[in-house]
This record gives sequence, structure tokens and C-alpha cells, in this order.
Amino acid sequence: MSDEHGFSTRAIHAGQEADPLTGAVVPPIYQVSTYKQDGIGGFRSGYEYSRSANPTRTALEECIAALEGGSRGFAFASGLAGQDTVARSLLVPGDHVVVPNDAYGGTYRYFNKVARPQGIEHSIADMGDLDAVRAAIRPGQTKLVWVETPTNPLLGIADIEAIAAIAHAAGAVLVVDNTFATAYLQSPLALGADIVTHSTTKYAGGHSDVVGGAVVTATDIRVPGLEDAEERIAFHQNSIGGVAGPFDSWLTLRGLKTLAVRMERHCDNAEKVVDFLTGHDGVSHVLYPGLPTHKNHDVAARQMKRFGGMVSFRMRRGEDAAVKACAAVQLWTLGESLGGVESLIEHPGRMTHSSVAGTELEVPSDLIRLSVGIEDVDDLIADLREALDIHG
Repeated sequence: MSDEHGFSTRAIHAGQEADPLTGAVVPPIYQVSTYKQDGIGGFRSGYEYSRSANPTRTALEECIAALEGGSRGFAFASGLAGQDTVARSLLVPGDHVVVPNDAYGGTYRYFNKVARPQGIEHSIADMGDLDAVRAAIRPGQTKLVWVETPTNPLLGIADIEAIAAIAHAAGAVLVVDNTFATAYLQSPLALGADIVTHSTTKYAGGHSDVVGGAVVTATDIRVPGLEDAEERIAFHQNSIGGVAGPFDSWLTLRGLKTLAVRMERHCDNAEKVVDFLTGHDGVSHVLYPGLPTHKNHDVAARQMKRFGGMVSFRMRRGEDAAVKACAAVQLWTLGESLGGVESLIEHPGRMTHSSVAGTELEVPSDLIRLSVGIEDVDDLIADLREALDIHG
């Protein structure tokens, strides 16, 4: 599949040739643990054991690598399994990582509670402030700069190209979590990032029916001492074993086929929800990269195709009003996660980001986060209006 093909063409065809045995147009679910060898070491198409490689997972890995414009893709049992594999592959005790001050709670928990006791140090920086990123780097010690853009849940924007230059000058690899934007809206590797990660549970799968993660490496990583990052990640993926199963791979691959059309609808709906929220008296502030008032709107406009389906806002009357509004909606589902076809609402301070309470990453208590689905947007707005009119 050529890189010259369009995004949707790659999503439908990359890694997904018709089955040679039957002609099936969808890759089969190879629900198998081991493979018959033609003599000792005689692997058929390189398959030996499904932790090491599985044809359904291979199809997903090739597809997501093609969508991100990378050299190689790796599929995992969850987004955090992929992140853990990247960290273990590239870092050793004494190394240092720069982490966003608005990171996903699970990512911060990993670096703070798992990696730090193992000797991996970290500093927190506002990735929307290039001077803050520079100040957080420890020359000779920083080996990895971790970026989310947009961030979760405050929808902050980081300048990928500029931070790539800062990281590389310091001898560090730039990793970008592209979960919120997806490969359809943003191409971090083309902007200089070395590695992209995803929770494919979210927009990639898109139907709230599968948990998974992915990592994609750039074609050329020139950071001294880390040029072999792709080989290291491949080795650790097999050695640690937190891989995506065949059925989960198949579900995620199915989701990717419609990613482009879904993201267009997510963006359409989100923009109309933002218009409603900015005009409601109960809302004190709307956080959305598409708003000209957003701190780094110009950066988002430069590096994103559109501004995504995630919206956060703060309630003028505080935490109690936010909690009550989340409970009052009928069509929006109160729940964690994001990126599915159905619209979700949550209170980050008490739900997805409760683990960072009391830290530098603590989120405002009056914050509500929306994952805007693909329902009829007038219905979504009517439901929000009723809840906010009562509790706003």
C-alpha cells in the first residue's frame, strides 16, 4: 500500500489483502496460539507462536503504521501496555522523562508510581510553553519527552515540531500520544516525533467494544544511542507479552476502516456543542482547540486537520453544579473512556483523573469533559441544555 494513497484507502486496504485461501475481503480472526512448522525452524510466513506474531495482529499493525506514516506498528492489549513497553525499551535507571502537566491520569500514574520506583525520574512541564519544556530538560539525563496534544482533559495544545527540535537537541526521543487527535487529524511523525502511541480503545476502535493500544515508530530515528528504538520495542513487545489478541485486533481493524468518516462527524458535532456551551450562562469557560480564544489555537490550526471531538468546560457555580449536571443528562452516558460513537459525559476530578488529586496534575473541580459522539447533534444539545438550565 503506497503512502501516496489517501487516508481512507489506507485504512481499508493497508495490511488487509484478500485471504489467499478463500478470497475473504476481511482478514480472518486467527484465533490460534501456535503454528505447525515444516520441519524444525520451518515457520510458515514467519509465524511460530501468537505472542510473537499473529496474522490478525499483523494486519492491524501494518494498517496503523500506514495511517501514521511510520516504519512499523505494534499492537498491545491496552494503551498503557504500549506505553510501558516504550518506556522499558528506551529507559534505564537514572534516565529522566519530561511529562505533561495535563497528562492522562494513567500515564502520570505509570511514571510516578511504576517507573519512578524503578529508577526512572521525571519532571512535569506545561507542553504548551516551549520555555517550560526547555527548563524541564536535564542535559545528559533526559532521554524521553512525552507529549499529549490535545491533552486530557484540559485540551491543551503542544507544538510538536518545536518540541521535537528541543528534544532532539537534548539527545531525547519525542513520544506523542495521538489518541485524542487520531492519525486522521494529526501526523506527529511527519512533524518530527519519533514514536506515536494510541489507546486504540478510543477513536481507533470507535465503538466502545474493545480495549487496546498501539505504538508506531518513525522511519528514521536519529537520536544518538536510540537509533535502534524500533528493534528495542519489537524485542520488548515479545518479551513482555502484553500484546493484542486476535479478536481484539480484528475489532480495532474494523473500527479503523471508518475512522475518517467518524472523525468528520465527531468534529461537526463538537463544533456545534461548543457554540451552544459558549452561549450558556451556566458555563464559565469552554476548552476547545478550535476556539480562537484558545491559548494555542494557532498551533492547533497549523498541525491538525480539524479540532477533534473532545470538549471540556467549567461550570460557573462550581463542583456541585458540575456533578449534578453530569447526573442530570439522559442521552449523554455518564461514563469513563471516550471516542466511541455514543456521547459520554464525565467529571474528571472524581472519575478519570481522581488518581492525580493532590498533585501538580490535579484538574479543576468544576470541570466537565465531553466525548461528543455521532448522534444527531440537536438531540445532544437539547439534553445538555436541559441539564445546564437546571444546574447551571
